[in-house]
Amino acid sequence: MTSGAVVTPRAPSVFHRSLFALSVLNFFLADARDGLGPFLDGFLATHGWEPFTLGVIATVGGVLGMASTPLFGALVDASAYKRTLIILPVTFVTTMALWTLATPNGFSVFGGQSATAIVGAVIGPALMGLTLGLVGEERFSRQVSRNEFWNHTGNVVSLAAIYAGTLLFGIHGVVGLMLFAAFATIAATLAIDPKQIDHQVARGLAHHDGSEAPSGFSVLAGSKGLILLSLVLMIFHFGNAPISRLIAQAFSIQLGTPFRTTAITTGVSQLSMIGMALLAPWLIRRFGLATIFIVALAALPIRGVIAGTFPSFAFVFPVQFLDGVGAGLIGIATPIAAERILSGTGRFNVGLAAVMTVQGIGASLSNVVAGWLTDLGGYGLAYWVHGGVALVALALFVWGRHDIAPGTPSSTADR
Repeated sequence: MTSGAVVTPRAPSVFHRSLFALSVLNFFLADARDGLGPFLDGFLATHGWEPFTLGVIATVGGVLGMASTPLFGALVDASAYKRTLIILPVTFVTTMALWTLATPNGFSVFGGQSATAIVGAVIGPALMGLTLGLVGEERFSRQVSRNEFWNHTGNVVSLAAIYAGTLLFGIHGVVGLMLFAAFATIAATLAIDPKQIDHQVARGLAHHDGSEAPSGFSVLAGSKGLILLSLVLMIFHFGNAPISRLIAQAFSIQLGTPFRTTAITTGVSQLSMIGMALLAPWLIRRFGLATIFIVALAALPIRGVIAGTFPSFAFVFPVQFLDGVGAGLIGIATPIAAERILSGTGRFNVGLAAVMTVQGIGASLSNVVAGWLTDLGGYGLAYWVHGGVALVALALFVWGRHDIAPGTPSSTADR
């Protein structure tokens, strides 16, 4: 289907099957899109890799993914093959993760993670474009929350399965679960009926009768709201991105069980994110999108204070719960804000990709800084500094909140 094509009328049963398949896709994509994901640091730390080196790996991957994301966003806007843009990256990312597990040397780790970052960068924009094209802008806010609910639920189930799998089968359990998640993700993606995807709406055009054309790319540079949103997220992710990684490193070494320890710490934040995904539609309707951002941004400084003050493993639970509040709500609010800011321009996916790129700058730079701070003053110093950075993001958001989180012209927009 081309961008000017007329969408086939939606049969309710087919449409609902596609939405069900979208939920299943998000459930399994939680495990398939990031390869080793949160387990990488703990796995490599127990193989003698130092915090600074792990920070460099994360930074290199982040920079490469950051550079690729806008190109992939433009590709998603122009492409009528959004399902393919999910299937191919998932296959590649899984292959690279298995390579790293089999031979965790410098070539496989740096090469595999760099390639994963580049190819994996297309999945986020493709999933958002597919979602918007399926449900339309009026139902987009609620569907993003549903996507996040199933994504985090999938993460929790995956973490529990990995915990049990490593206990029973060791590293072979991890390999089996990764392969199963990849095959299930591909099957769910193929189950989405491509005729139900409106590719005009998927790129941020409200109509699909051929009367509108996408705005020029200059609309992105001229959007005050998009620029401020990008800066707020860059600062937030600079503060938030390394904390869970550092926790995984510290307690994997201390307890000597990288996969099970990371499963516990990550599982707490994922359970919290499930709660946030369930609450988010109501919170947005009741208090507005701006309030969601404020709560999310305020959670990070508190998280940093607790992590920096109390080094006991017991305090991982409130620290990771706050990660679910902050990162969970930000993950829901960001595409909704971008869709509102860019509504009618036809540049939603590339605009969202540009936001993800700028926030990726913060996340990537933070990894080297966090490694340096850890070497300088221990994990506690890194927690304090990165948690405190979020205060700057909070102040910037409060100043520009009307541009970053605009309201909607229709009361149905948050359904």
